[in-house]
Amino acid sequence: MENRTRRAFIRAGLLFGASALSVRLVRGAEEKKEEEVSPAEDLMREHGVLKRVLLVYGEAIRRIDAKEDLPPDTVANSAGIIRSFIEDYHEKLEEDFLFPRFEKAKQLVDLVKVLRDQHAAGRHVTDITLQLATATGLKNSVGRQKLADSMRQFIRMYNPHEAREDTVLFPALRKIVSGHEYDSLGEDFEKKEHELFGEDGFEKMVDKVAAIETKLGIYDLAKFTPQI
Repeated sequence: MENRTRRAFIRAGLLFGASALSVRLVRGAEEKKEEEVSPAEDLMREHGVLKRVLLVYGEAIRRIDAKEDLPPDTVANSAGIIRSFIEDYHEKLEEDFLFPRFEKAKQLVDLVKVLRDQHAAGRHVTDITLQLATATGLKNSVGRQKLADSMRQFIRMYNPHEAREDTVLFPALRKIVSGHEYDSLGEDFEKKEHELFGEDGFEKMVDKVAAIETKLGIYDLAKFTPQI
């Protein structure tokens, strides 16, 4: 009787341990799944960084037009973020991993061509912005106006560019790749981000943009609320 009780106790302990382990494994898998960012969400978050830089550009243009002080490093650093994080990383992901898949599937080919052309045009405009965003470039009205024009061109192109990708291209990606391939793209994106920017590359870029916004006095979101 005593042996039977001891065996039942041990068996119950083993079952409880196995159950607890299963719960931990399931929770771990769920937490990992929650932490994973899909390829489309990843690209859209990066568009969020770009959008905030475009708002910085807008404030810089306003200051130039109003003949107000404009620290040249705010524009130069913003253009530097666009060059490193958007053009050399984000756009390269699209050009290397997304555009070829749409072209192979013969889907949204005309859109992809325009997006490619705009990537090239944007890089040219960023070259001009970086060249003019200096203390020397801002000393005279001609240089200030050229800088404002380059930022205007960039904003005018990239507002519809990123909107079209977010609402047309990225949602269509799920229709032309398998679930496994879609998940693999997310891993490829994350690997490239870590390779170029280290851990938490996205968060670091957000912090950099926030620092520029703070310097220009446009970080406080409440300032954009209409006073009705």
